[in-house]
Amino acid sequence: MKKIFGVLGGGSWGTAIIKILSYNLPLINWYVRNEQNAIYIKNYNKNPNYLRSINLNKNNINVSSSIEEVVKNSDIIILAIPSPFLDQELKKIQSILNNKYIFSALKGVVPETHLVISEHLNKIYEIPKNKIGIVTGPCHAEEVALEKLSYLTIAYMEPKLGEYVRNSFETNFIKVKLSYDSIGVEYAAMLKNIYAFMAGVAHGLGYGDNFQSVLISNSVIEMNNFIRSIYKIKRDINDSEYLGDLLVTSYSIFSRNRTLGNMIGKGYSVKSAINEMSMISEGFYATKNAYEISIANKTTFDIISAAYDILYKNDNPKKIMESLSMKLN
Repeated sequence: MKKIFGVLGGGSWGTAIIKILSYNLPLINWYVRNEQNAIYIKNYNKNPNYLRSINLNKNNINVSSSIEEVVKNSDIIILAIPSPFLDQELKKIQSILNNKYIFSALKGVVPETHLVISEHLNKIYEIPKNKIGIVTGPCHAEEVALEKLSYLTIAYMEPKLGEYVRNSFETNFIKVKLSYDSIGVEYAAMLKNIYAFMAGVAHGLGYGDNFQSVLISNSVIEMNNFIRSIYKIKRDINDSEYLGDLLVTSYSIFSRNRTLGNMIGKGYSVKSAINEMSMISEGFYATKNAYEISIANKTTFDIISAAYDILYKNDNPKKIMESLSMKLN
């Protein structure tokens, strides 16, 4: 099986994916929206804005600022565009998506529809579910740049193509496994951003490691219960694509969601914290989506509700965390 990959997105995670795939594939197409950035990458083999320490292999990377060109010339599309900007890009290529295999490497929701990526692709763009996969796991782009040992999960229902994608991502510093729980891993990737945000709020407010350990252990339980309310199959929530991703996002200095929470805990308003961050915090949008799902399903999830109260009701973070602390065990 020989299929050409096209990576959409010129940010840190898109750049990291390009680095990974360039170890195994003779050609990768790469869409970088900004034409000047695309030209810079071609000339200097570096992304001028993200992960500048990575030296890219110009011999097997075809960079273009035309999304239509990249999609037309690729068989497998990897989505690495931040979810707030995803839909405006998908609209440009709607007519040429149907015969492509699409793997989402995003960990959030589409703000316009409040759907996780696979549901948005299926319901809005009518992409068949058997052509949609997920790339997830505890893997920060910054550590990929440093070639630190990291782990990914490819979730896809068809074993042959899933194995091909898995092999394409595996390197001496990236270990990859297959999963058939596409729905579960995608919701886990969304939810962990909310829990990381709350861990950041707790840190910003001055709570210590003891409290944070309880917060995270309760988050694991809540994550499991939320996913089971959406899609009930046998899964081990302690696997790396669930628990591992939650832990690294909650504790890492590279976590945007933890950073956002930390800023708000220290006294920033929600608006000023978001404006000051140079990168997208997916947890902001994920919180609204998760909260609305819980309301629709007539279920209550205390940590998600607390995050919603802070982000969307502008409630006092200190009072919300004090109230939440009484519900944890």
